[in-house]
Amino acid sequence: MQIGILYALLAYIIWGLLPLYIKSLHGVAPIEILLHRMVWSLVFLGAILLWRRHFGWLREVAGNPRLILGFAASAALLCGNWFLYIWAVSANRVVDASLGYFINPLFSVLLGVLFLHERLRPGQWLSIAIAAAGVLWLTVSAGQLPWIALALAATFGGYGLLRKTGALGALEGLSLETLLLFPIALVSLGFLFLTGQDTTRAAAPGTQFLLLMAGPVTAVPLLFFAAGARRIPLSLLGLLQYAGPTLQLLLGIWLWHEPFPAQKQLGYALIWVSLAIYAVEGMWISRRNRLSAINIKNQSP
Repeated sequence: MQIGILYALLAYIIWGLLPLYIKSLHGVAPIEILLHRMVWSLVFLGAILLWRRHFGWLREVAGNPRLILGFAASAALLCGNWFLYIWAVSANRVVDASLGYFINPLFSVLLGVLFLHERLRPGQWLSIAIAAAGVLWLTVSAGQLPWIALALAATFGGYGLLRKTGALGALEGLSLETLLLFPIALVSLGFLFLTGQDTTRAAAPGTQFLLLMAGPVTAVPLLFFAAGARRIPLSLLGLLQYAGPTLQLLLGIWLWHEPFPAQKQLGYALIWVSLAIYAVEGMWISRRNRLSAINIKNQSP
């Protein structure tokens, strides 16, 4: 349990500190950061697969066009999510981006209802209703939808839905997704270099090195997350996940001094209340089910 908590926390802390990495890539266009992330992620994951001699799953994938099509869709959503997040951080919208990952769990619950026909408990419906009220307040107070947060939640929630129904594990699935994205990224980077439109060559050597580190920065937290998820209850994993957007929010407010007026604070407060209700209700149901299972076991002959 303890090592599982450590793995999960490391994953969420790395994701929470990701804006520091993106902000350090001075002078590199968001689209180039995305392309480098796609290329070097595959290189890093390929090295892990080579070290583990774990390539047998590729033969099964090659003979399953439906599986490839499903992961092509998840790769497209992942690509969109990555680009929007990189752009938001580069445009000094870290606070807005953090909201997307606060509401993402509730968005994923709604996707489960719509596409997997899951049934929600009253407490879950209440938390979703309060979160919707928070989003409505943010829309009214700002005069526009919090589109960055909603788009991030939609792309990552849709990605999670496809991965939940996919047949590959974390390492294999991400490897296949980056393999599908790799040709597009490599050709796009090559075009930018050949036409002189790239910003990478003009960047400082330290920035160029950080671009090469895009692979580990992408893959390591996902591997930590997968290791933690196997060792701790889902309810605990759900609570720990708020460490990531909390760190992002704090960085946006305290380090980069992004505006966080009272009107926006009220909208965020409603969403935090909804998340608290969702988390507490989930823990209570989990504890009740566990006690019921123990009682049934004790009463059995």
